[in-house]
Amino acid sequence: MAGAGIASRRRCEELIVGGRVTVNGQVAAIGMRADPLSDAICLDGVRLPVNPNHVYYLLNKELGVVSTVDDPYGRRTVVDCVPGTVRVYPVGRLDAGSEGLILLTNDGDLAYRVTHPSFGIDKEYLVQVEGRLSKADTAKLRTGVKLDDGLASATSVSVIAPDTLTITVREGRNRMVRRMCDAIGHPVVRLVRIRIGPVTSRSLQPGSYRQLDRDELNALFESVGSSSVRAV
Repeated sequence: MAGAGIASRRRCEELIVGGRVTVNGQVAAIGMRADPLSDAICLDGVRLPVNPNHVYYLLNKELGVVSTVDDPYGRRTVVDCVPGTVRVYPVGRLDAGSEGLILLTNDGDLAYRVTHPSFGIDKEYLVQVEGRLSKADTAKLRTGVKLDDGLASATSVSVIAPDTLTITVREGRNRMVRRMCDAIGHPVVRLVRIRIGPVTSRSLQPGSYRQLDRDELNALFESVGSSSVRAV
């Protein structure tokens, strides 16, 4: 528990002595051994979701960096931008010509839940386009525009300047936001992902990364319907 960042070692011992921790349904005792990979370790009935061997990075991707583990053309990848002590993988994709937030982790279950549309995780983008946006344009984005792989719509659209908007989508189709803007006659000039579900970071500079904190992980696990436990 301490290794997973739930609390200090002493506080974890207090939680165990207080009968708040169970292992596979049995109340835990000091000295009991458990394997976080195979045993259900719970605090107040809620399973601990974070394996101490899992890492969760948030990267503010720069232009030209590709969202792959390696690249046959020798371009810099998102994996090159974070520590290489643990092998991690990008969660979803962000085009080389796009910027902004992307998660990298070795937690395959969380990666699946964040990227699969059935879990409905919002991704919000700041988008600058060619031309001036009209109310009809933003209405089309909300109601849906026809793409070559089906209808696509935004869950929310806000115009913040004549040529700039924020757009939120729940699907992860290839170049979806760019193709939606093309479909309404406003090609994208710049696209920056600014939010992934509950995770955002205005202070993270382009090219920089940080680890998700406990509150962010809790919120992310909750948003994808996975168990979570708050730090105590």
